[in-house]
Order: sequence, then C-alpha cells, then structure tokens
Amino acid sequence: MPDDGMKAVSAATYAATADHFDDAALSFWDRYGRETVTRTGLRPGAHVLDACGGTGASALPAARAVGPAGHVLGVDLAEPALARARAKARAADLGNVEFRCADAEHTGLPSASFDAVVCVFGVFFVPDITAAIAELWRLVRPGGTLAITVWGPDFLEPATTAFWAAVGVERPDLVGAFHPWTRVTDPAALSRLFEQAGASAPAVEAEPGTHPLARPDDWWTIVLGTGYRATVEQLEAAAARRVRTASVTWLRQHAIRELRTNVIYARARQNS
Repeated sequence: MPDDGMKAVSAATYAATADHFDDAALSFWDRYGRETVTRTGLRPGAHVLDACGGTGASALPAARAVGPAGHVLGVDLAEPALARARAKARAADLGNVEFRCADAEHTGLPSASFDAVVCVFGVFFVPDITAAIAELWRLVRPGGTLAITVWGPDFLEPATTAFWAAVGVERPDLVGAFHPWTRVTDPAALSRLFEQAGASAPAVEAEPGTHPLARPDDWWTIVLGTGYRATVEQLEAAAARRVRTASVTWLRQHAIRELRTNVIYARARQNS
C-alpha cells in the first residue's frame, strides 16, 4: 500500500472503529493505555503529549496522573474518536486535557515542549516509523521521556487466523492487505527504530499477554473496534456476514476463551 494510502486508510478505519472502541470486549485499549502511563512515571504538573490516542485510553489516565497543575494534549487523525475522548474527559471532570485533530508525523508543535510524549498502538500506522519517532522525540524536553507501545507477535491469535481464513474464502486479495500493526513486533526492531530516530539506549520490555473472550460473538465486536475493520469495510454486506459467521463458529467449535495480546513497551529519556 502506498504511504499516503496507509495513512488515509488508518484515519478512516479508526474514525469508524470509534463506535466500538469503548465496548467491554475491547477493554485492552484502556488496559494497555493505563499501563503505558504507569510505566512512564508521570509527575504532578507535567505536560504530556498523547499521540495517536484515539478515544483517550492513555490521555485520560495521563491527565489524572499529572493533576490539575499539569496538562495533556491528545492528538489523532480520527475526529470521531476525539469526540468520544472529549465526552469522556467531561464526564470525568478532567479539565486539564484537550484533544486536537492533528498528524503525529507532522505536529507543528514547538520543540522540547513536553515532559513526556506517549504513543500507544499508533506509531506503526505512520508510513515512515523512524521519522515519526524522530518527530515525537523532538518534542521531549531535556530530562523528559518518550514512551511508545506496540503490539508484539500473534496479535489476537488464534482468532486472527480464523478471521483471515474466512476473508480468504470471500476476497483472497484482502488477506493481509492491511495489518500495519505487524510492521514492528519484536524488541530488537523497536530498539533499532528508536536509535535510528536519535533516541538512543531505549529501555524495551516485551511482555506476553492475553485478553479474555467472554463469548465467541465478542470476537466480531473486537473486529469492528480494531484495524480489522478496514478489511470488513471492503467486503459486501453479505460477505461480511459470512466472515463473521465463519470466524465466530470456529472460535465456538474450538472453545477459545482468550486471545493473545503480547505487548512491547519502549521508553527513552532525553539528556538533561
């Protein structure tokens, strides 16, 4: 996929997924957003940028961590996701966070203007990952931290395999055509990207994880609330229904009760 096409499809996909992002079946967004913020060690009064933040899974816990004296700016290309994030912030009475529709690859923000920059499950959607990390690194103040989280290998397996098999029956050309989250899935590769971007000696931690699948039908909610939505959007309605039936049936027949959610956390600190 051409570079500009990847960004456009990503923005459109995550605008569409906003209607499912906060469903209980997709609680892993909040889980790993909170965990990334915890590992970043934000202090009260800090100024934070949350890049590619969707509906606020990391921006909202960051706002709680920095307190009223701090400030969080969340940016994303998907305006519907940002609208949900703003509503959640109002409901939580968080007045120290704002959300803007902006490109994390070209923020236009002043250099060294944040104590921490966070990007959770977003950097792989940018065509040039190294350039994106360099841009985020540029925004970190001396002594500040850049924290980037990506998926590890085998995202949402074994359901992913069942999904692509069902898609292949309907549209073989779509199998694996859009899955940018597989672009960097191991610690060494992520560490190299940091170093190429000028953020040397990052601390990189790979952690195995799982996510409960309460009911096989919840898989389709997950599909509609993740990047797999891009593939579904290209199927005719009847074909999408058959893919849903086939993949959910497979999960039910194999009594699948959890999915793999392996994660890689990376952090680098600017020299003081």
